[in-house]
Amino acid sequence: MPPLTPSHIPLAPLVLIHGHPFDHTMWTPQTEAFSPTRRVIAPDLRGYGHSPSTVTRFSDFTTDIEALLDEAKVETFVLAGLSMGGQIAMDCYARFPDRVRGLVLADTFPSADTPEAARTREATADRLLREGMRGYADEVLERMVAPSADPQVKAHVHRMMTATDPGSAAAALRARAQRPDYRDLLTRVTVPALVVVGADDTYTPVSDAEAMHAALPDSTLRVIEGAAHLPNLECPEEFNEMLGEFLAHVG
Repeated sequence: MPPLTPSHIPLAPLVLIHGHPFDHTMWTPQTEAFSPTRRVIAPDLRGYGHSPSTVTRFSDFTTDIEALLDEAKVETFVLAGLSMGGQIAMDCYARFPDRVRGLVLADTFPSADTPEAARTREATADRLLREGMRGYADEVLERMVAPSADPQVKAHVHRMMTATDPGSAAAALRARAQRPDYRDLLTRVTVPALVVVGADDTYTPVSDAEAMHAALPDSTLRVIEGAAHLPNLECPEEFNEMLGEFLAHVG
């Protein structure tokens, strides 16, 4: 058999990790754009969408993703995560860095929760168990997406949030409050990274993205104007263009 030339080398699968409290359909614009040319894996995290059970530790998410990729016989891949998904992507890199060919961190931050932030997550978890998801979804919708976002995008985001099981969402919040700090890890990432953030994101502002970009040895920072916390849904064409350029770079 002749040696593989660059044009015959299979493209790395793209693994997409959704945020909280969403599901795999958060990545629909990216799945539709990139699945014709490469394998795209966008699972429901444990306790979200159609995935059963709940987490007890933040590392449970990483364990699940590793098991899924092993089962799918995916050895190396490009790993992308948004918000909580970005923190899970960092945890994945900490556990199996040799399998990651490129890292995409969107609207996320690496530091552990402060005691105050952890208490806020615990209080939100208690609220979701008492009240369910709808009141919370109504309250945060226009922080998740910009007020000017397409009404269909707003409806999709609201639908994902209200469909999430409150018990699973609460368990994830409690686990997330105890996650480790990944700031030192970022300085040791040896693969190319893409840092993306919505210009109007108030959950993970541009300053957080700039700090990650500064810490990562080989990274590109892209800011998407007119988007808040979910630029992949709010501005999918621009997000996909950025992601496509990155994928072409890492293969």
